Amino acid sequence: MHTEKELGKKGPSLVMLHSIPMFAGVPDTQLEQIAKVALHRKVARHTTIVHSGDSTDSLYVIVSGSAKVLNSDEEGREVIITLLGPGEFFGEMGLIDGSPRSADVVANEACELLVIGKNDFTRCLADNFDLCLNIMKSLVHRLRDADRKIESLALMDVYGRVAKLLLEFSEVEGGRRVVRRKLTKQDMAKMIGASREMVSRVMKDLETSGYIRVEEGRIVLKQD
Repeated sequence: MHTEKELGKKGPSLVMLHSIPMFAGVPDTQLEQIAKVALHRKVARHTTIVHSGDSTDSLYVIVSGSAKVLNSDEEGREVIITLLGPGEFFGEMGLIDGSPRSADVVANEACELLVIGKNDFTRCLADNFDLCLNIMKSLVHRLRDADRKIESLALMDVYGRVAKLLLEFSEVEGGRRVVRRKLTKQDMAKMIGASREMVSRVMKDLETSGYIRVEEGRIVLKQD
């Protein structure tokens, strides 16, 4: 399933663009050009936004909602590469090197997206150093994240991988570390290379031992 609904011909506002980290430091004159070419769309939950192997023709920026980046084998087994939330983007690698999409991206919940076509994206990069720098920083961050995941898969047991995942997705809120992003046990299992049953067991043990607690759908991490 691949459905997108345009929210109207009017592009994103400068206020919206200023709130997106990728556009940090980009002057308003350039943001105005981006606003003119960016399409504002929404997709329903569980919609496959892009398919692995498709030609890369657009950059996507998540305004609201969340999506998961995943790969699957011929038997339907999935591995979640990462979860993306508001302000994050995908599709830039194929636009830079001309390769097809390297993974599926599926909406975890209803999403609002900005979509920038390949030619417009290339012109934006050519016209603005700050945008190029922000893209490069994101690529470096993803490379380092991939290195950490490979290391954890090789050196950590499931308890360690679950704990590391929770720590990576946590944010400081009111002096506490809180995982605000919705993480299902099935998605966690697909991210760390374990079974859902094992992840459920580890989460129950962590909660029983007082290392985590669940409050209003959020996971609060104990801090020493």
